[in-house]
Amino acid sequence: MKHEKICVIGGGGFVGHHLVSLLAARGCRVWVPTRRRQRIIDLAVLPTVEVVEADVHDPAALRQLFRDMDAVINLVGILHGTPAEFERAHVELPRRIALACNELGVGRLLHMSALGADGASRSVYQQTKARGEAEVMALGQAKGLAVTAFRPSVIFGPGDSFLSLFADLLKLAPVVPLAGAGARFQPVYVGDVARAFALALDEPATYGQVYSLCGPGVYTLADLLRLTARTLGLKRWIIPLGRTQSYLFARLMELKPGRKLMTRDNYHAMQTDNVCPEGFPTLFGQPTALEAVIDYLRGTGPHRGYDRYRGMARR
Repeated sequence: MKHEKICVIGGGGFVGHHLVSLLAARGCRVWVPTRRRQRIIDLAVLPTVEVVEADVHDPAALRQLFRDMDAVINLVGILHGTPAEFERAHVELPRRIALACNELGVGRLLHMSALGADGASRSVYQQTKARGEAEVMALGQAKGLAVTAFRPSVIFGPGDSFLSLFADLLKLAPVVPLAGAGARFQPVYVGDVARAFALALDEPATYGQVYSLCGPGVYTLADLLRLTARTLGLKRWIIPLGRTQSYLFARLMELKPGRKLMTRDNYHAMQTDNVCPEGFPTLFGQPTALEAVIDYLRGTGPHRGYDRYRGMARR
């Protein structure tokens, strides 16, 4: 079955922008709910995309959104928050989405989980991601809903909050203390993640499956910071912090207002390697090397990704 009418929950976010653009380029009709339409008005210029103001945490709003849809994609995730906020975003919302799909007769659901999702982790992020994934997969099996879940490593690319955050940090000072410097990651390109979702949409072989998504290279956090500095042409002294120092640094960063560099929950998550021994699933093609696209960090301005989105949608 070809799924042509798709509601993308979290479509206004980083991965959502890339995926919605890709689906629009393929001729799909896409609905993107958001609390404030103006915040993601750039997506409204794409053909076949409708940006709708709605509260996705309201079951009645979900039922209204899913009426007549062929498929639903859930991309919602938060990196920082209270235990209650993690629970709401990663467990309660996926459950409500799956139940609404079943109630409205939507037969296809794609769900964004996370590499490292583990109910036994000390990280509340990883705990709740694991529970949300488990609930969605169980409901899919019990209700006959075709569910596919993806577990990406940290995602990089234009508009990210990972390497771009490091780039901003490196521009501020010549000396950078680094918590969790030895933590290992296998970053995956946002375009590869979007492609995996798009290809899985109409592929029956993916029904009931969970896929880990990683790029071709494994890096320590210190490696990633040094690579970012070289890309920006900056000479920086990176000072790795020990475990106790890293924990205290994370605690201190929690007190910082605005965008968080690190929290204790992030510290706990980094105690487990964020890598995929099995590699990128061949079903979704070949992953993109970080070094091949990292030049995006040299871009400036809040609207630097708009032309790319329009180009993907042939505008």
